[in-house]
Amino acid sequence: MKRLVTNLLLLLLLVFSRPLLAQSTLPDQLETLIVEEMDKQQLVGVAVGLIQNGKVTYLRGFGYADRENAVPVDTDTMFRWASISKTMTAITALQLWEQGKLDLDADIRSLVPSFPAQEYDGKDVVVTPRMLLCHQGGIVHYTNGTVIPRQQEYRREYPFRNVRLAVNDFSLSPLVNGPGEKYSYTTRGYILLSAAVQQAGGQKFATQVQRRIARPCGMVTLQPDYQWKEISNRAVGYRKVDGDIVPSTNTDVSWKLAGGGFISTIGDIARYGVGLLEGKLVSADTEKLMWTSQSTSDGTQNTYGLGFQVFNPENPRILGHGGAQEKTRTVLVLSPERETGVVVMSNSEYANPTRFAQILLPLLTPAQ
Repeated sequence: MKRLVTNLLLLLLLVFSRPLLAQSTLPDQLETLIVEEMDKQQLVGVAVGLIQNGKVTYLRGFGYADRENAVPVDTDTMFRWASISKTMTAITALQLWEQGKLDLDADIRSLVPSFPAQEYDGKDVVVTPRMLLCHQGGIVHYTNGTVIPRQQEYRREYPFRNVRLAVNDFSLSPLVNGPGEKYSYTTRGYILLSAAVQQAGGQKFATQVQRRIARPCGMVTLQPDYQWKEISNRAVGYRKVDGDIVPSTNTDVSWKLAGGGFISTIGDIARYGVGLLEGKLVSADTEKLMWTSQSTSDGTQNTYGLGFQVFNPENPRILGHGGAQEKTRTVLVLSPERETGVVVMSNSEYANPTRFAQILLPLLTPAQ
């Protein structure tokens, strides 16, 4: 994730230093640039979506969704969102906050009572939804601390598809820092947040994402990437092992739906970008809050807002999120003032999708 932040900061330098090309020159250059970058990275498959003047203007697949069966990537190919899923979790939480159903500054235990009382450095502390939104709650991620699950037997297979039960996977883990004291990126913090969303909204978390985000944005393929479910056009993932490119393992992500468990076509993630630019999902005041870099308790500012990475806070702003997990690498980059954006999804775990955004975003003509 630190590498992703660095790459996207480099993107800013390119955006503001390279001349913008007229839209009419874009398609001819686009195909060549994408194929060249694919070759450099030795990627199996990539899908690209572009937004100009607040509209989706380009959707295209390259390479293979299934190399072994020669199935090409096209606009029907389904890719994992990975951590871009966090942005949708944030939006559902902020919508509930707007409706007075979720207090961003309350103890998270008021909505998730199964999550135990917390302490840090020998003192009782409180974790709030706002802290979880900006990764300052001190919840353990993957390897930055000890993960201790609650021991419990479950009656059904894949019990953590229920986000409330998914909290049990780490609920006894000690905090990695005092709440509000430090930015520490954490997928598990977003799992905890989704349990609060489920309780506050009175519906399953996945159902709320469909109702609150997918429908308003016209997204028709977005869904949880349940590995036990047959999902048409799902891309095969690929990784490198001793220099060889081989199929990925079919990793279960049902336990971390809120932090990286959704899947869709490139068209749907592009429509989501348009929905964000059009202000369809939250009010203007909430959008400003969501896209503002947050500070820790000692005043240190970081590059993360509430669910979004903020790479340039000034006009024109650049923000978005990246994703990295088994079977996929993704990135969503938006420039609200210019009404432009780039979305990239790859089924190669070693891909650098940010590099495509670095190349393509400067080519997009801003709104006139």
